[in-house]
Amino acid sequence: MPLNRRAFLNACTTAGIASPLLPGILYTLAAQAQESPSTDQSRPPAVTPEMIDQAAILAGVGPFTAAQKQMMIDGLIDQNGAIKAIRTLHLHNAVPPAYVFHPQPAAGIPGVHPASASAAAKPHVHIAAIDTVGPEPQAPARIEDLAFATIGELGALLRTGKITSLALTQMYIARLKRYDPQLHFVITLTEERALAQAKKADEEIAAGHYRGPLHGIPWGAKDLLAVKGYRTTWGAGGFEHQSIDEDATVVQRLDAAGAVLVAKLTLGALAMGDKWFGGRTRNPWNPAQGSSGSSAGSAAAVAAGCVGFALGSETLGSISSPSTRCGDTGLRPSFGLVPRTGAMALSWTMDKLGPICRCVDDCALVLEAIHGPDGHDLSAWPAPFAWDPAFNWRSLRVGYLKSEFDPPEPPKPLPVPADETGESRKSREEADANAKAAYDRRVYDRRFNLAALNKLRSMGVSLIPVELPNVPWSAMVPLLTAEAAAAFDELTLTGRDKLLTAQGPEDWPNAFRIARLYPAVDYIQANRARMLGIRQMTALFEQVDIVVTPSTDTQLMATNLTGNPALILPNGFRGQDAPPPPAIDDGNHDDIGGPGTPVSLTFLAGLYQDAKLAAFARAYQQVTDFHTRHPRLDR
Repeated sequence: MPLNRRAFLNACTTAGIASPLLPGILYTLAAQAQESPSTDQSRPPAVTPEMIDQAAILAGVGPFTAAQKQMMIDGLIDQNGAIKAIRTLHLHNAVPPAYVFHPQPAAGIPGVHPASASAAAKPHVHIAAIDTVGPEPQAPARIEDLAFATIGELGALLRTGKITSLALTQMYIARLKRYDPQLHFVITLTEERALAQAKKADEEIAAGHYRGPLHGIPWGAKDLLAVKGYRTTWGAGGFEHQSIDEDATVVQRLDAAGAVLVAKLTLGALAMGDKWFGGRTRNPWNPAQGSSGSSAGSAAAVAAGCVGFALGSETLGSISSPSTRCGDTGLRPSFGLVPRTGAMALSWTMDKLGPICRCVDDCALVLEAIHGPDGHDLSAWPAPFAWDPAFNWRSLRVGYLKSEFDPPEPPKPLPVPADETGESRKSREEADANAKAAYDRRVYDRRFNLAALNKLRSMGVSLIPVELPNVPWSAMVPLLTAEAAAAFDELTLTGRDKLLTAQGPEDWPNAFRIARLYPAVDYIQANRARMLGIRQMTALFEQVDIVVTPSTDTQLMATNLTGNPALILPNGFRGQDAPPPPAIDDGNHDDIGGPGTPVSLTFLAGLYQDAKLAAFARAYQQVTDFHTRHPRLDR
């Protein structure tokens, strides 16, 4: 006898679960159990008690009694019909869920005044004032000598008429064309648009209408940002010719600031890694390796002196990782500080847009131009970014993640099984060798981490040992893949996921399939655990203002889940005595560069304390010179 919805939920409660079993599991199994293929989507699937047993194992619940399983069948069939009805909508990637994520632990939000929190979105026009004190800037003999200049240096020359935006733009476009065959970092040159913008910038500056420090500065956009009139490929096979008829909010704001968009730059397919439909983006310091990702082209182009700055995005390391590999300065803002309207959605509760630049000052200038609500991205929060390069950073309490600076544990050899074969022995020995090589790299790179602590102490910083909250951060990462699988639902359902370049066990196609079997109840439970992490992270930043850490995986997971901002700085270069890189770059590790490649350091701060974070990181960068070094490309 069929059950109604309420009776079905009551039956589930009796069975010891709070809501129906995972729809994706049962849909897949039910489709397999149909007597014969049918194009009649209204036909209900056949659900058997055996299928429920299998689904229960995958969902980690049960076992259910025979009577309980029989009661569930009609409700599961009904649920399956509801799933099919939603799928007929063919939801576009731009449609968000009916919930909005804000990573605040309570109603009181640090750094946000009630008046600003309730203010409606307004045109974004504020740009930082320029420090005009100092010697008159002089133009070099060759415009290309400015390829690695900072925004501040370029802006001073543009403002005083020593160079033109048109000449600068033509120089960067020429470099993009010259080095793209080597580094594979361009998807689309926006040459026509750029030249028109540059000419307009020169006319406005000559007429005394100077918009601010980004006026006339050429930049590059990660190709998940929509730009009207140009394709937006998301780096993915099957999307090579996609066009979105709008400009992303951040593109509009940089247009308003007078910046000149010269290229749409590569990203790993659907924002994973550095492999895209056209190949693999390369590390300018070691072109035999990938640039890491997913903001692959943005990081490589900045490091190679082919744009004045770039925008990237991060969900779980996509600014941090390529900035580390390529030796850039990357700023991942607090979640919600920059609106994502017009950007590809991967995870609505974790995606963040931010600048990749040559120095902290540049990152701050760009963030000042792009931050603030736009009235469309409901996660965008009206927190201020009050950039003050003269801020007294000595007043800040600075912690460091002590355990991350401790010596790494030596690897233990894998046990030898009694029935080992020649092939399994070879596999075991290879695993041991790889673990030993990874250990050697960590030991070597630790010298840079310890040198950073010594440098900070020499600056008069009293370092306070702290640790990340002890919560299972890695167990929350399936939140990301579940949201990503929803964002690209039809790729899996239609089989178009086979068009993506990477098809390994850790790549999107397989991750999306696994995510179909993630129970909705456990998704909610993981979000509740996430709130515990947010509260404990907030408590940590009540003890200290800044946390210093190596650019490690654990803090990446933690702070991307809690929404805290991060600034990644180049922190030295490996010498000729560095352990050699592995023969194959699997893209999963950032510490494999080998001799001559950069290492990084990360600074963290509390939510919406991005300006204090930038001020402290700036102070550290000013007593080092790592950000002033550049790769030799013509060799």
